Amino acid sequence: MSKYANLPAPSPEGGLSRYLQEIRKFPMLEPEEEYMLAKRWVEEQDANSAHKMVTSHLRLAAKIAMGYRGYGLPQAEVVSEANVGLMQAVKRFDPEKGFRLATYAMWWIRASIQEYILRSWSLVKMGTTSAQKKLFFNLRKAKSRIGAYDEGDMHPDNVKKIATDLGVTEAEVISMNRRMSGGDASLNAMVSADGDGAMEWQEWLEDEDADQAGDYEANNELEVRRELLLEAMSTLNERERDILTQRRLLDDVVTLEDLSTQYDVSRERIRQIEVRAFEKLQTRMTELADEKGLLAKV
Repeated sequence: MSKYANLPAPSPEGGLSRYLQEIRKFPMLEPEEEYMLAKRWVEEQDANSAHKMVTSHLRLAAKIAMGYRGYGLPQAEVVSEANVGLMQAVKRFDPEKGFRLATYAMWWIRASIQEYILRSWSLVKMGTTSAQKKLFFNLRKAKSRIGAYDEGDMHPDNVKKIATDLGVTEAEVISMNRRMSGGDASLNAMVSADGDGAMEWQEWLEDEDADQAGDYEANNELEVRRELLLEAMSTLNERERDILTQRRLLDDVVTLEDLSTQYDVSRERIRQIEVRAFEKLQTRMTELADEKGLLAKV
């Protein structure tokens, strides 16, 4: 998307503190201004309007991305994936639906981050069952609720409670906790603010606009996405479903080379089918979420 070519981008070399300083320069949008920008984008494909909507929500994307610390993935990449989700949200946002862009964008931002995490099997190496995915995305929250903040192995009583609450075995809780330990950064960590003294991460990420924060934590987003996924898969034809499943939904991902042999087409053709199927799936999942009133809730 060339209209986003000059967006600030997080990088391991530059550090997140510099990136967070950059994105704080972009002003928040008032409801009426946001509505008019969205209208110009929908009706005229005005690139400047889309750019303003994206930049005004970069802090929201960063704030959500920080909620996915501790999964063994570079934080700069998680923030970048959050921004990809934000761009997709702006591209598809309909201001006539009656809700703010932030409410709609949170769905796409979280979906983009989760899809990236679930794609990164080599780093995370978690199981593929629904219960294990639920454990993966909810373990840190469950530990926080019971005050299990210590690094390393948890007390057996805490392990038992989390296993019961999340519907997994105690062995799975222990194994997942060991994989995820050691990479969780605190929002209270100090970052440098050139010329302004040091500040905490959470101060950089604070969003003064209540409409842009929302209350998303009450929903089990992974389970919601799973239900929508199953229903949305019917949108795809048999070949698209098979290729998308083998390329994105399996633990041991099938290579483009193997699929090109299986279907007797080029690797590039397989890649095109995969991308098209994934876009169709995302579009249908969003439509279903809208129909079911889920977007309004998030």
